[in-house]
Amino acid sequence: MAEDKVVLVGADGSPESLGAVDWAVARAARSGWRVHILCAYSLPSFTTASLDGGYAALDDTAIRSGAQAVVDEAVTRAQGKGVTVTSSLETGDPAGVLVDLSDEATLAVVGTRGGGGFADRLLGTVSSALPAHAHCPTVVVPRHVEGAEYTPVGRIVVGVDGSDSARKALRWAVREAEVWGAELTAIAAVPMASGAGALAWLPAAVDREQVLTDVRSGLDRAVAAAVEGHSGVTVRRHALDGNAAQLMSEFSTAVDLVVVGSRGRGGFSGLLLGSTSQGVLSHAACPVMVVPARSRDEASSSERNSGTPWARA
Repeated sequence: MAEDKVVLVGADGSPESLGAVDWAVARAARSGWRVHILCAYSLPSFTTASLDGGYAALDDTAIRSGAQAVVDEAVTRAQGKGVTVTSSLETGDPAGVLVDLSDEATLAVVGTRGGGGFADRLLGTVSSALPAHAHCPTVVVPRHVEGAEYTPVGRIVVGVDGSDSARKALRWAVREAEVWGAELTAIAAVPMASGAGALAWLPAAVDREQVLTDVRSGLDRAVAAAVEGHSGVTVRRHALDGNAAQLMSEFSTAVDLVVVGSRGRGGFSGLLLGSTSQGVLSHAACPVMVVPARSRDEASSSERNSGTPWARA
């Protein structure tokens, strides 16, 4: 059921997190999903000057009030867009809280490279930690550049290397293309040329063109499996000689969403995933969706427990 699907978005009051709220609301509106806005904060402590060396905790009233103001601003921004919006405050490390709740969400969205805002708590480290450990796909929205509009999504590129994680990323990319009505391009990158990242183990006598032909064949099979049941989605595909992270980052300047998997194993030597997803996150000019290998395929929250803050709302 669409109403069981939740887009979890982290807010900290910075412009980057407000951009993440905008993206989450636009995505949820496309599928009739709900949006849950969350601000998590830790209570700082400091060593007192007492002889017993004890700890004194700061009164959290002012901190909680500031966090509530952050949530209120984000909720106001999200309202009136035809999407059900809930919100909550949670105490704890923001990255840890979001990772825990990602097990109950359909999609998580955060901004990146935050500056200022609510003590700079959410963005930066969270945008690295959440995609690496989340249980559902995570969309990381980059720092806003003047004139940049991240929605609607008209062009999507997905990295494919034959691993299970890449196949999941490809399936998600196909669904995103269908939801947004976007053009989709699948890329398989093979770093065969000399230089950093090249396949040093590839014998000189090997026909590089034949390698690319074989990779294209594998890409065709992966795409054919992913688009089954999605007849309205056409996928362009390219097998390219080059570093996966660099190529995907370059494509990010010309598309609206990059989709990659994480922790790739097997497949075409795990060339795309793992460090590549981190590299793309660091340099992408558009939002990046990272699909973890362990993610469910749009599992309904009704199939899991009801202890989430949006279930309590």
